[in-house]
Amino acid sequence: MPIVYRINQAKRIVITQCRGTLMEHEFFDYQREVWSRPEVAGFDELVDMNEVDRIIAPSEQAVRDLANLSASMDAPGTASKFAIVAGDRLAFGLGQMYGARRDFNSKSSKEVRVFVTRAQALEWLGVTEAELAEERGAEPRDAAL
Repeated sequence: MPIVYRINQAKRIVITQCRGTLMEHEFFDYQREVWSRPEVAGFDELVDMNEVDRIIAPSEQAVRDLANLSASMDAPGTASKFAIVAGDRLAFGLGQMYGARRDFNSKSSKEVRVFVTRAQALEWLGVTEAELAEERGAEPRDAAL
């Protein structure tokens, strides 16, 4: 599956790994599936794009629409962080565009930053790989695509 996520309740974070080829609709499906779950409201988010080979048809309008959908699903009044790990130039640029679009949306309560390395993202989120691994007993979930 191109998008697999885990929910770490103890650290209040959703950890997502993207792989292979991603299509525009898969980002929307992931957003709806994960962030419609009431138990993750206000959680931080880590999306690692370093294993993505290709993103098909990433339009500016789709990035804007995804940012607006995401902001509309944020827990009101609850500040959280969203780290995107993107070593690839296209993924990095799309992440920055997404973050800027969220910043413009008054419903957004997540601060979005894009990082080249996972280590940088984890430092900003205030968690370590070891802390994330503590709850690895939880079954990873494929986003319903």
